Amino acid sequence: MILTGSIILLVVLLLIGVSVPMAFGGVLILIAVLGDHNTAAFMGTGHWKLNTVIILVIPLFIITGDLMLRSRIADPIVRIAELLTGRVRGGLSAAGVIASAMFGAISGSGAATLTCIGSIMMPHLERNRYPRGFSAALLVSASPLGLLIPPSGGQLVYAWLTQQSVLKCFLSALGAGLVLTAFLVAVNFLLLRRNTEILTIRPTGPVLPELGRTTFRAIPALMMPLIVLGGIYGGFMTPTEAAGVAAIYALPVGFLIYRGLTWATFWQTLKESSVTIGVVMVMIFMVLIVSKYLIFEDVPQLTQDFIYSVSDNPVVVMLMVNLVIIIMGMIIDDFSGLVLSASLLTPIATNAGVDPIHFAAILGVNLGMGNITPPTAPLLYLGTRVTGVSVQAMMKPTIAFLLLAWLPTLMLVTFVPQIAMFLPEFFFG
Repeated sequence: MILTGSIILLVVLLLIGVSVPMAFGGVLILIAVLGDHNTAAFMGTGHWKLNTVIILVIPLFIITGDLMLRSRIADPIVRIAELLTGRVRGGLSAAGVIASAMFGAISGSGAATLTCIGSIMMPHLERNRYPRGFSAALLVSASPLGLLIPPSGGQLVYAWLTQQSVLKCFLSALGAGLVLTAFLVAVNFLLLRRNTEILTIRPTGPVLPELGRTTFRAIPALMMPLIVLGGIYGGFMTPTEAAGVAAIYALPVGFLIYRGLTWATFWQTLKESSVTIGVVMVMIFMVLIVSKYLIFEDVPQLTQDFIYSVSDNPVVVMLMVNLVIIIMGMIIDDFSGLVLSASLLTPIATNAGVDPIHFAAILGVNLGMGNITPPTAPLLYLGTRVTGVSVQAMMKPTIAFLLLAWLPTLMLVTFVPQIAMFLPEFFFG
């Protein structure tokens, strides 16, 4: 009875707009008041889980992403994408997708990717007569690439919770991110093929020399993910050390190379990062405690029994698991959804024959998809503030991208394991 009430209370609080930490806190209060369990033991579990060095990766990557966001590093990235695709109809919007993938590798955040790339690309798209609703929807749909292209904070959390290799989880999600990028670009050209009002970018001079100069200017920014991944892969750094190096590396890049950082913006960035870190850590603490309670109540086994009562076919099982994660992603943020999904659904996926590294990619695509799927869709609503386009104007093209790009990517990643497993197996055997 308490379990059912806890789940109902959580869903209701989230749907009426209560913040995620407070919603999970409300569930804990209900359990403490009406339940017959030792709530202090659950609190201890949350403290014990967070009392590890690897969890420092999360605040370090949050600081790194915010510093890079303020450093004006997106300008050369956007220009590279424009030079590669801007001369064809629909090429400028495709450049937005490519720029989102490149910036996602630096920021590791869907919200940061949308804020930075969206604010730069939207005026370009409007000047070249791209439909505003379509442009905003595409930028929103591409922003979760920041959750898939490594280094990703979400994949770090998943690796930490499931005791998997961080680098293998990175590489698994990278395969899914590349497939999604290709689908978004293809659907973009498909939907714009008959739009004759769109203007194309006409180069004012030779393209190759400018592409070379712009690429050279972007190298310091693009080196950051290479330093992180290369340091971890080469065995020179642990994930925590790599995150610390990335945070330190962001300082000269922002202050001296791109000069987007000043002392004023630096301190403002630290303040904003501190608030974000506090919210994320409290949220993870609350979710860990609630997930422990759900495990204590044998919810993973109950969920598995329910799924297998419908069908024991692995395909049907994974379809139902995907549906649960998508719904979860629609209601709560990606970090909370990842903690709950990793704790509750990884055993079910493993029993269905899915490798935990493969499931990392499935989880990443699902939660990214949930973040742009109505009715809640946190990134969709963030897109209205960044682009100035209403949700109503974005709704139709967003659904098109969900059905024609995101859903095919999810099905391929789920049922073609080689997409997620090729890179981990190539590098690790």
